[in-house]
Amino acid sequence: MNNFALVFPGQGSQFVGMAKDFYESFTVAKEIIDETDKIVGKNFKNIMFAGSEEELKRTDITQPAIFSMSILIYEIIKEKIENKIKFCAGHSLGEYSALYAAGAFNLFTGLKLVMRRGELMQIASEKEKSGMAAVLGLDIEKINLLCEKVKDTGYLTDANINCPGQIVVSGTLNAINAAENIAKELGAKRYIKLSVAGAFHSNLMQYASDELKKEIDNYDIMNLRIPVIANYNAKEILKKEEIKESMIKQIVNPVRWIESIEYIKSKGIDTFIELGPGNVLSGLIKKIDKNLKIYNIEKVQDIEKLNL
Repeated sequence: MNNFALVFPGQGSQFVGMAKDFYESFTVAKEIIDETDKIVGKNFKNIMFAGSEEELKRTDITQPAIFSMSILIYEIIKEKIENKIKFCAGHSLGEYSALYAAGAFNLFTGLKLVMRRGELMQIASEKEKSGMAAVLGLDIEKINLLCEKVKDTGYLTDANINCPGQIVVSGTLNAINAAENIAKELGAKRYIKLSVAGAFHSNLMQYASDELKKEIDNYDIMNLRIPVIANYNAKEILKKEEIKESMIKQIVNPVRWIESIEYIKSKGIDTFIELGPGNVLSGLIKKIDKNLKIYNIEKVQDIEKLNL
């Protein structure tokens, strides 16, 4: 296999029983999950392996679950792949998994950051009723027009620019509700309100961004071995100061996923490996460019697909 990029999923890709097969098959997976269970508490491991979907959907469980599963898969395959990884990228929460793989911090620091980010975003979400919606079938110009058209009812902005024809908006609840009919008038095929706590990747998360900025120097963050493509500007980051800036800005800025993949592609990379639950990013990448090669590893047997 030629050189490639690693990509890591964000919230929404979790499923009950995630990582259980890795836990039972690899010592490093068992160590990571057991350590995560100790740090998170809250019956974490039992919910991850055998809880209800409702319990697993809680941000304080979901985020460490996705992070720990993503990085344990990386640890299992890293010896075989590390000389061929040219870039890492992650979608929203997945950026933290990408930073771990690129050498920014250890498991303990990564988990503490993920948990604190989740707490702060939850507090910010409770300050004003807000939400998110996926809009299918509109380009970014139409999305900007949609946000403009609902401004009398409240605040709305683009939050995740995922792939051609799929953009997620964030905003106040009134604006999210008002945008549904207008989106359809503008030609949207579907308008799907998302089951999330608040308006992530928007100005309504400013409290979380400000608080993280005050605390970020308390975390042990290192320069990277491999460049990570930051969500907020779709550019390479390597230095620890750039990492801190990315973490702070990511909370209030849209995830520029199309631009991130196009940037990696422009550097001659045509192969992507998605590590973690689900295959959401594999689907998005295929829609960005159907000629790109994509592997996703979410089960033990998927490792064989790599032909490493």
